[in-house]
Amino acid sequence: MVRKGKLQEILSKAIYADDPSLYTITYRDFDEIKETSLTQFLQLSENFQTIPASRIVSIKRLNETIYQKVSNSL
Repeated sequence: MVRKGKLQEILSKAIYADDPSLYTITYRDFDEIKETSLTQFLQLSENFQTIPASRIVSIKRLNETIYQKVSNSL
């Protein structure tokens, strides 16, 4: 059995078990950092086809950060 990663678990819960409009996604778009609602992100990314989930930097639910990508650069 394959276990989902934390990011996938958060996105799945937000989309299917909560109100997606409560979530704000911060993501990398080339050299820019952009912020948008989860609902808008899903439309922009065509359900992760044009913008992969790996570009997500952070996720907030209301004003609480619930996911923050860990940087691997030293």
